[in-house]
Amino acid sequence: MTEPAVTPLEPVTEQWQRALAVVAHPDDLEFGAAAAVARWTAQGKQVVYCLVTSGEAGIDGLAPEQARRVREQEQRASAALVGVDTVEFLGLPDGILEYGVPLRRALAEVVRRHRPEIVITNNFRDTWDGAYALNQADHIATGRATLDAARDAGNRWIFPEQLTDGVQRWNGVREVWAAGSPQATHGVDVTATFAQGVESLRAHSAYLTGLGDGGFDAEEFLEGFARPIGTRLGVRYGAAFEVFPLQLW
Repeated sequence: MTEPAVTPLEPVTEQWQRALAVVAHPDDLEFGAAAAVARWTAQGKQVVYCLVTSGEAGIDGLAPEQARRVREQEQRASAALVGVDTVEFLGLPDGILEYGVPLRRALAEVVRRHRPEIVITNNFRDTWDGAYALNQADHIATGRATLDAARDAGNRWIFPEQLTDGVQRWNGVREVWAAGSPQATHGVDVTATFAQGVESLRAHSAYLTGLGDGGFDAEEFLEGFARPIGTRLGVRYGAAFEVFPLQLW
């Protein structure tokens, strides 16, 4: 029986210095992209994390305000393990995010303040596998709004009330990268930083303890994704991204 052809991935560009990662929840980046972040911070690049929510609805056994404190603390510790020292929380409500102008406005302000060249978010397609594994509503809303906000930030006539106290429009975002997309066409070798990615996921211990029967294995889970991606890149472990080049109209 003939094995199906493996579609190669094109390497993402690494000719940049500043990136902004915007995701819905603590732990979203750690399920695959954190090892890539560790690679880039080791190269001397600056990566800032922006969490739209604090994941306060994500632990069934903890009341939201207690979960908020725990998950923010875990996210900061996780980010530090991959070289990220700036972590912002927007404090929007977990589980009920909606795509629309208010979310675009909030994210455009973050883009304008941090002035990244690359914006990273999570997969915002309907599924994780292109078929049956449904994505979560917060991921979809956040990813779509992030893509639009990256363009909004460059237009002085969109959310002009933000352009005060030295904040200026920013049209320097070159690409938005969606990690873990089933339509990924690009990737990056994370072989050297895979272990850091695993430790960054393990730092979300309170959240992981609440998954299933408590037997979640972070290394096994991440390896199950990183190895096939690595094969498509011709390396041991990889992280995949769907790349959206920006055009400002």
